[in-house]
Amino acid sequence: MNTVHKPSFVELFTPKLVTVLREGYRLIDFRADAIAGLTVAIVALPLSMAIAVASGVTPDRGLYTAIIGGLLISALGGSRFQIGGPAGAFIVLVAATVAIHGVNGLLIAVLLSGVILLATGLLRLGTFVKYIPYPVTIGFTAGIAVIIFASQVKDLMGLSLPDGEPGELVHKVPALAAALPSFNLAAFALALVTIVLIVGFRRYKPSWPGLLIAVGTASVGAAVLGLPVETIGTRFGGIPNILPWPSLPAMTYDKVVEMLPAALSFALLGSIESLLSAVVADSMTGRRHRSNCELMAQGIANIASALFGGICVTGTIARTATNVRAGARGPVAGMLHALFLLLFMLVAAPLASYIPLAALAGVLATVAWNMAEKHAFTALLRASRADALVLMATFLVTIFSDLINGILTGFCLSALLMLHRMSQAVGVETATQPLFAEDQADEVEGTTRERYQPAAGMDRDIIICRISGAFFFGAAASVGAALDRIGAQPKAVIVDFSAVPILDSTAAATIEAYLSKAHRRGAAIFIAAADASVRHTLKSFGVKRPMVRFSADLKHALTAARAEIHRVAIHGAAPTPAA
Repeated sequence: MNTVHKPSFVELFTPKLVTVLREGYRLIDFRADAIAGLTVAIVALPLSMAIAVASGVTPDRGLYTAIIGGLLISALGGSRFQIGGPAGAFIVLVAATVAIHGVNGLLIAVLLSGVILLATGLLRLGTFVKYIPYPVTIGFTAGIAVIIFASQVKDLMGLSLPDGEPGELVHKVPALAAALPSFNLAAFALALVTIVLIVGFRRYKPSWPGLLIAVGTASVGAAVLGLPVETIGTRFGGIPNILPWPSLPAMTYDKVVEMLPAALSFALLGSIESLLSAVVADSMTGRRHRSNCELMAQGIANIASALFGGICVTGTIARTATNVRAGARGPVAGMLHALFLLLFMLVAAPLASYIPLAALAGVLATVAWNMAEKHAFTALLRASRADALVLMATFLVTIFSDLINGILTGFCLSALLMLHRMSQAVGVETATQPLFAEDQADEVEGTTRERYQPAAGMDRDIIICRISGAFFFGAAASVGAALDRIGAQPKAVIVDFSAVPILDSTAAATIEAYLSKAHRRGAAIFIAAADASVRHTLKSFGVKRPMVRFSADLKHALTAARAEIHRVAIHGAAPTPAA
């Protein structure tokens, strides 16, 4: 009798660093990791300072966060490629916390959030983070992008606000409009040059350190021309060239209780952001992270960041993707990225005083633009009214209330709409294909089932994935994990949707990620027996011709797949028009 092996506590919480070293870590791997680590450090250097400034703290705290947090996340985490540091998603929450409670209150909240994340990982609750619906994720990410951009308008345009800048968007916009007479052309020009250089390098020379070159160019230009703009030196007095000694923030029982709501917000956002980043790395590399181990590492990293005076630390999607594209082999790349940042701070700290704040605002403006997930946003608006409603509700509540309310609103609305769609599916399809099908006999009222075809299950060139039941955000994580565990690299993949009455956007995004990976490996993709509504949702997320070919049923899909494999064997892999 076969039994399912349940991993032990040690197996679940073994850092990926240990796994990589056990596999055999060679000098060639170290060289690749060193190059990737240096590449990411060059990206993270200006970004960490920009995020810290936008968060209402000094730029050195952003560097402390990237150095301490980045080192620990890579050393202890459950992802091979995760890069930790300050993230743009936290700007709104951190800035609000600093404005109300000061830096000491912020450090207490970061410390407590680390404890919460550590407990979340140890209690193995990280799996539940995967059940956040896709429209909610895109909605709050786009909302954060809008808020980040709005927070940078002041420095982008060099505006002066004597009474301070309001935090809420509804009050911020009128205040910025009233300050337009103080517009600084020099600051705006530097911000514009920074943005143009970043976009240009990303498009035409993506392997070059565009962020660093853009900020360096703006800094040199401002210094040589003597432009009347604010710099890190004029506002903050520069940054130190050494790490501080670790120390606990001043804490009392009442203060700890007061900071718990902020800590819970940090922990919730940190868990979502870090696990999303790990999923992105998995989709790029074909590996799988350990979510609870990753959350445990995030917790330890946040505790350490607070002790060194840093801000919230989490896995960062853009820097993690850069790490993968730079050829990283494992967590050593992330650890080296932190050490390179430390070296930069020790050697080049005096030069940071010359960086214009308008240039850092330009950096964050491009970050906000990239965070907005514009293609996914428009795809969800087209997918269905339900997805569009959840997306816009999350987006608007995030902008005009706060992030946590946005997530809760979107999640509750998704659950209610999903229940409604399931009840509709059961009512409509009871006569033919019920949502939860009963067991059936081989013969029902004289009708015999189609004869089983052994060749379909024995054909090693074709993988058939059959999905049964309502496929929505609650099941997407499990189905995605099952698809990723399919180790073979077939010549054709068939996904049978004949038993799927409904499909939501989270499920469609999961299928698209799996099929895109198979397509990149050269497999021919076929979708069998998808009804009109399922097919429409899939197409909204890019599951369409020429990547996939749709068939009326599994039999026709098998015939088409074998014909395509035969054609490729004779004529080569030139694409054929999708049927």
